[in-house]
Amino acid sequence: MPRWLVLRRYILPMSYTPVLVNATMDFGQVVLLTASLSFIGLGARPPSPEWGAMITEGATNFYDWWIATAPGIAILLVVLAFNFVGDALRDSFDVKADR
Repeated sequence: MPRWLVLRRYILPMSYTPVLVNATMDFGQVVLLTASLSFIGLGARPPSPEWGAMITEGATNFYDWWIATAPGIAILLVVLAFNFVGDALRDSFDVKADR
């Protein structure tokens, strides 16, 4: 059997699922990384809204706790949503799973 046929028939179909799941799981990490960089001041310039910068503003106004709570909850929900999507994709596309 030629190498390209082995690659196309056996190896590539088994590699789609891990690549897709890894991409969705990494998106949550990218959101956390972007928010953390903007939290320490290395994000976009101040006129553009970023969740990390909003949390920094809420941390400076300690008694106005709701300023930091809303972006923190938004980050949490986005990261959890993409992790759940990645987990569901893994469960649905898993070739080895017993159905």
